[in-house]
Amino acid sequence: MSEKKPNKITVVALVENEPGVLNRVASLFRRRAFNIDSLTVGRTHKPHVSRMTIRVVAGKEYATRIATNLQKLVNIVDVRILDEEPHVVRDLALIKVRNDDAESRNTITEICDRYPARIIDVGPEVAILEMVGTEELIEQFIDEVRPVGIVEMIRTGLVAMGRGTRIHDTEFKRPEIAQPTAGVNTNGNGRII
Repeated sequence: MSEKKPNKITVVALVENEPGVLNRVASLFRRRAFNIDSLTVGRTHKPHVSRMTIRVVAGKEYATRIATNLQKLVNIVDVRILDEEPHVVRDLALIKVRNDDAESRNTITEICDRYPARIIDVGPEVAILEMVGTEELIEQFIDEVRPVGIVEMIRTGLVAMGRGTRIHDTEFKRPEIAQPTAGVNTNGNGRII
């Protein structure tokens, strides 16, 4: 009996680099009972704009509704669903494995040679492996190193970008914060407290 894989949607949002944005986005998914499979946030080439890559467990029929609801949030600049266009997706995994005998060391080296993986730290008892690739490829790699003995593992979550000339950028400019008048207390970034 084959196990049915859940439908997943890849959503990319450009957001203002402000406190509280991540909380608002996570709350939106919580309120609508969607499970976030992966959430990655990072700065872009514009210091006032961050990019969120959100992998949501939901059917394709929910993609437009998710994008519309996200776009309504404060601090969201632009939203795209990447599943319908050519794109590149990558995940990074750091895996600490048992490395306390010659057999395990040889096995680890052989497995890493077959994948885009590398050994980045070796100790007398454990080694740390780094693997960058698609979600499916990383899952295969994990299945192969599991018999050696996984001691610890962390994954970054997916990052995605449209291929070719599919540019997801914005001309958004952060509004200037008005300088307070004399005698008004501020928190250091111009906001009145």
